[in-house]
Amino acid sequence: MSTYSDHILRLGSEHLAELKRKAAEFERQLWDAHESLEYEMEQSSFDPQEAGDGFQEPFRWPPEGGEFDGGDGTPANGHGDGRAPGDGPSGPAPSPEQRTADLASHGRPGAKRRHRARGIILAAVAAAAIAALVTAFVLATSGSGPSWPASVAKVQREIAKACQNPDVVSEPSQVNFACARGTRQILWVFSLLTSGNNPNYASIKTGRQGLEPITPTQGGEVAWSLNLHHPYDPGNPIDSLAVAARAINNIIGGATLTAANGKPVVQPGLESVSANCQRYTGSGKVTSRNGFPDLCAKPISSSAGQGYLVADVFQKWVVGAPPRAAQDAAVLFQNAKNPGDPRVRAILRSLQSQKSFG
Repeated sequence: MSTYSDHILRLGSEHLAELKRKAAEFERQLWDAHESLEYEMEQSSFDPQEAGDGFQEPFRWPPEGGEFDGGDGTPANGHGDGRAPGDGPSGPAPSPEQRTADLASHGRPGAKRRHRARGIILAAVAAAAIAALVTAFVLATSGSGPSWPASVAKVQREIAKACQNPDVVSEPSQVNFACARGTRQILWVFSLLTSGNNPNYASIKTGRQGLEPITPTQGGEVAWSLNLHHPYDPGNPIDSLAVAARAINNIIGGATLTAANGKPVVQPGLESVSANCQRYTGSGKVTSRNGFPDLCAKPISSSAGQGYLVADVFQKWVVGAPPRAAQDAAVLFQNAKNPGDPRVRAILRSLQSQKSFG
């Protein structure tokens, strides 16, 4: 099986470098926004023009501490503009129409500055939020953690296509462990262990071929029940996976075949054995139906129970495989979402240094 560690590390390093570059750019933008905000606040803290514009006549607010005389609305200091005698510009106060026109033409003093400062604040907050998110993501992904071989993702996509065939379920019990959403990793685990996820795999010793190695004769027999719209091709990864899925489901759930004399022949599966059900589900009870293989009365839902089942299936699928290989299959299956498990890493290193069991 080809190595993949250098490729994964290189991609991880490039991705990390790009994230760090973006984080640095966001920090620079945030600092620029901060500098602009400080400058704007310093400029708006004292505006000579605003200080010299005089009074806020349009609203006729009384000065601090001033009181209206209650008569014509003139403040108690005797000046209609609210100033003490001798303060500010002299002359008649502008008419209400003139004040309205001035307000419409020029706006309130400092309005543009306030809007601009608010915009800078919002920009700074947005930049800070983005920088924080990027920084958190960089920290979370700074270490290129353990992962599955790159070939696993490709096989997963092929599994999704192969499992669209409705005939991969066992007959007549309709067991579908191999393609169920929560357990279909059994297919890529078996492929990884037996062929190194190589669709062109071929063993001179065993005659097994394909992504899920099986002899062409056996594959053709299983493929017949899949109702393929083309001749079975062991080198086609979709065909190989669909055949493996149907075979695995038959191993688990058994099958009912038709003998040469036309009578049904029930072939038991792993679930037809009470002792197996005890290990898989904690209960040895099985259900029986006329013409159907027996099945465990309780579903196989626990991680430990599924691990036992996967190990048993592997030894049926790869006849003559050592128990250690079956146990490896169970470990990989149970840790499909945890490639960093020490046992997983040890198994992957072992696969790189020895031939597969297919």
